[in-house]
Amino acid sequence: MAVKTKSIFVCSSCGYETAKWLGKCPECGEWASFEEEVRQTETSKAKAAAGTLKAKSVSSYQLEQIKPDNELRYKTGMGELDRVLGGGIVKGSLVLLSGDPGIGKSTILLQICRHLGKKLKILYVSGEESYSQIKLRADRLKVKSENLFVLCETDVQAICEHIQSASPDLVMIDSIQTMNFTELNSSPGCVTQVRESSNLLMRTAKALGIPVILVGHVNKDGNIAGPKVLEHIVDAVLYFEGERNLSFRILRAVKNRFGSTNEIGVFEMLDTGLKEVENPSEMLISGRPKNTPGSCVACVMEGTRPILAEIQGLVTATGFGNPRRISNGFDFNRLAMLIAVLEKRGGYFFGNMDAYINIVGGMKLDEPALDLTIVMALVSSLKDYALRDDVLAFGEVGLAGEIRGVSHCEQRIREASRLGFSKCIVPYANLKNISASLKKEIEIVGVRTIRQAFEAIIL
Repeated sequence: MAVKTKSIFVCSSCGYETAKWLGKCPECGEWASFEEEVRQTETSKAKAAAGTLKAKSVSSYQLEQIKPDNELRYKTGMGELDRVLGGGIVKGSLVLLSGDPGIGKSTILLQICRHLGKKLKILYVSGEESYSQIKLRADRLKVKSENLFVLCETDVQAICEHIQSASPDLVMIDSIQTMNFTELNSSPGCVTQVRESSNLLMRTAKALGIPVILVGHVNKDGNIAGPKVLEHIVDAVLYFEGERNLSFRILRAVKNRFGSTNEIGVFEMLDTGLKEVENPSEMLISGRPKNTPGSCVACVMEGTRPILAEIQGLVTATGFGNPRRISNGFDFNRLAMLIAVLEKRGGYFFGNMDAYINIVGGMKLDEPALDLTIVMALVSSLKDYALRDDVLAFGEVGLAGEIRGVSHCEQRIREASRLGFSKCIVPYANLKNISASLKKEIEIVGVRTIRQAFEAIIL
């Protein structure tokens, strides 16, 4: 077949294609993201011949006639991971696991092998490590299984052929950016290679009913490296979050076709691998300073789980013309809005003060119920007044200075009571939905404005 080649430029961020190089992508707005690729195209004669091919015969099925498999999910042996996946790994699914280098992606894969390898045949494909390197890491994690097979290969076509012949129950690809399609002239990791490799693995997984877990690299902005279409192809996208200098890791689902995207899993990185943190609230508020201004505890909902987190605020006189506003783990624009509400509605002056907010433990929270806790931490630091250690506050703050109601209020209060808190500052609108038995266990104070909230804590 006669072919000819042509050169095109593809955006490495979104996959936008153009005939010439552009400094800024018109689709996603990224700068200097275009990479040159050489593609082979069929001649007009070949295209004409292709147009004469008969259409492939297909058949459809009535929804009621389709019988689901009785055993749809594989339990990974890690409750936190199963929670994020929605109950386990679904047969025939494609799961993308991404995160910063050294965050624990390859570690959690081998730990899954340690549990599932007792009953299932697992194929671990590595394009980054040799056989001896994988063996060293498996010995460190104490992974021993006769059902675990290792393949060090980057040719995705050869990998799919091996999957068809070996018929494993689970396949792990580490990582998708190292896979390459030999028929393409572009280098591994580029937009075309990642897209075509993912498509071939997806078709193999769906046709054979074998779940495939892909490890994905992230770029400097924290987004998955490669085209955005990669996230559309897979069934679930999991992100590993956490600071490199901290031992705690948070696994979050941003896409899940078979479960909720609101659940999170909390792990602790140890020398022997990742350890599940079944009670993250105790972990996040452990080591909290006593009688220190600027510290307040919030209760946020991550899916069906209430989690207590310590919020630290620091307000100090600025040494520059413009005061600084810095937030770690909280939305910067919302912090600026809350400070404006405190000045306009509460009468607290921040015009010549630097304001800092930090979510302890490396958590990233964006729930509106966190507003009242942020406000209490800022005012506590501004007035240099230490809040009581057994007080918890949550609620959404409006632009008029009002405290608006939040969801799952009773569930949050029960979690606070279980961990030893004796007083909760909640929105007044939520009081009517709290049971009388819970009001006897813990002191609950309903507030309507930010001024009432701070007065309730002082008293």
